Amino acid sequence: MAGLWVGAASLISAGRRGQRSPHQLMRSAALWTLKHVSHCSRQHLIVSRNLCSAGYDSNEKTFDKILVANRGEIACRVIKTCKKMGIKTVAIHSDVDASSVHVKMADEAVCVGPAPTSKSYLNMDAIMEAIKKTRAQAVHPGYGFLSENKEFAKCLDADEAVRIAREIGYPVMIKASAGGGGKGMRIAWDDEETRDGFRFSSQEAASSFGDDRLLIEKFIDNPRHIEIQVLGDKHGNALWLNERECSIQRRNQKVVEEAPSIFLDSETRRAMGEQAVALAKAVQYSSAGTVEFLVDSKKNFYFLEMNTRLQVEHPVTECITGLDLVQEMIRVAKGYPLRHKQADIPINGWAVECRVYAEDPYKSFGLPSIGRLSQYQEPIHLPGVRVDSGIQPGSDISIYYDPMISKLITYGSDRTEALKRMEDALDNYVIRGVTHNIALLREVIINSRFIKGDINTKFLSDVYPDGFKGHKLTEDERSQLLAMAASLFVASQLRAQHFQGHENSRVPIVKPQVANWELSIKLNDEVHAVVASNSGPAFSVEVDGSKLNVTSTWNLASPLLSVNVDGTQRTIQCLSREAGGSMSIQFLGTVYKVHVLTKLAAELSEFMLEKVVEDTSSILRSPMPGMVVALSVKPGDMVKSVHCKAGDTVGEGDLLVELQ
Repeated sequence: MAGLWVGAASLISAGRRGQRSPHQLMRSAALWTLKHVSHCSRQHLIVSRNLCSAGYDSNEKTFDKILVANRGEIACRVIKTCKKMGIKTVAIHSDVDASSVHVKMADEAVCVGPAPTSKSYLNMDAIMEAIKKTRAQAVHPGYGFLSENKEFAKCLDADEAVRIAREIGYPVMIKASAGGGGKGMRIAWDDEETRDGFRFSSQEAASSFGDDRLLIEKFIDNPRHIEIQVLGDKHGNALWLNERECSIQRRNQKVVEEAPSIFLDSETRRAMGEQAVALAKAVQYSSAGTVEFLVDSKKNFYFLEMNTRLQVEHPVTECITGLDLVQEMIRVAKGYPLRHKQADIPINGWAVECRVYAEDPYKSFGLPSIGRLSQYQEPIHLPGVRVDSGIQPGSDISIYYDPMISKLITYGSDRTEALKRMEDALDNYVIRGVTHNIALLREVIINSRFIKGDINTKFLSDVYPDGFKGHKLTEDERSQLLAMAASLFVASQLRAQHFQGHENSRVPIVKPQVANWELSIKLNDEVHAVVASNSGPAFSVEVDGSKLNVTSTWNLASPLLSVNVDGTQRTIQCLSREAGGSMSIQFLGTVYKVHVLTKLAAELSEFMLEKVVEDTSSILRSPMPGMVVALSVKPGDMVKSVHCKAGDTVGEGDLLVELQ
């Protein structure tokens, strides 16, 4: 297809076929339009989406069909708006994604290759064939993958990287030119770290984006990361849609975002917005884009980069402005002028987004987890909650793609309400089958520094210098947990004694009459004496001499339990409950392992042999699932045996190397 690049990497129109390569067409873009179909749909829906008050004009022509060149939640997000606008959609997918949610949502689907991203979602030839085959009029790339595949950095080698770093002055940031999401980023403080960073960043960039080119820039220590959402059209109009606070990060990838920022005053907000719009106009940018800044403690701000695409965190902007950014992108791509003036852009309320990942937050604030979602329930029954996801119960989280499960967004009239709703939403989010980062997210939003707005990009390492350890229970919270665990244990024992239809049974049933259950509960290597008694669903529990009243419906089959403890309402999840008394209870976001025994069982358990802990001093196991990129040792190099080779796929805990 012949291609014409219009504006700031935002629009590509195609007329004739066969004159330019797909690589020239698939440039950095927010939305590409293809002119091989002459007419457009008039069938649009007028719908008000949850937490977004955008309207959909049935008389406004846009496109008949759009191909979504992405996967997961962002593909689902784009398809939802297309459906509301009456636009048919085409999904692309790898062979392992054939039954994914975004494929089921689309009107058509085309397989573009096997699981590795370089052979599927970055396979431009296959995607071009899908465009031709389906006769899609426009392509929405979402974020990541092909959304920023623009040639704007030179190929470097390690020596050139060192030369540039010295010229800029240490410390420097080494980052993937085609990247996003923190992938391919390294901070270097000297020449040696620059060489290592160059090697690792280029490898990760090639693996994640199919492009190993790098950028090197000055690194500013301890800044805030604040970005401005911009929106431009082809008629010279551009708006700034307020800011997003994105300072809570790990490995340079955002974890919690909010809009607006608690740090900015109206004067600084306006100055940043006006400069962002000036930049967009200078490059004739026409679509939704984001201008990112680093902001110091004195509100001085420094340009970082412009992302010419839809950002992961765009929902928080939609919540406080009432705009549907995907709809605006489609309108602009079709050539319509913006419908709003700068004075029309409000800040209504407050929105917070948490990125929910299949990750283990106790390992470097989040190393990927893989598995199948055996149970999945989003907290969308709560007020002011929006969930953007592309999965369902039974979906697989694999090593091939980003382990994001969803974006959890809450909206309130002010920041306090938005954060309280986020706290409740995280407690009510059911995710089983994979390890997730709910515990970390919940601890961040209730942290006193975060609540005061005292944050920067090093927040996690500052607050948790020894790594994340989960929620630290207060004495009252510990008593509540023990009381709920005791009540759960007794409720399960009482249910086990219940025998349906036992009146007609030939087997005699003898029910022990227990007035008080004397229990021994082990939590965090501490043993607590607990006595519980019940009257229907109400329990009276004595924990270490203090009495608590615990009430619930005790529906043990439900993934969520709403429990009242002395007037305090708690939502807990009993993740596992074994016959031997072991329980895993998710409480305040963190999973606690408790062992509940009757007094007699506890006395007898002292005679049981304990399992010997594995000696790991002479072995190396994989800390996370993934692929072995390189192996620099062999048997004889102080190594007894090697159990993997470059290119092998390994799981968490797999044995890699045995030392001599």
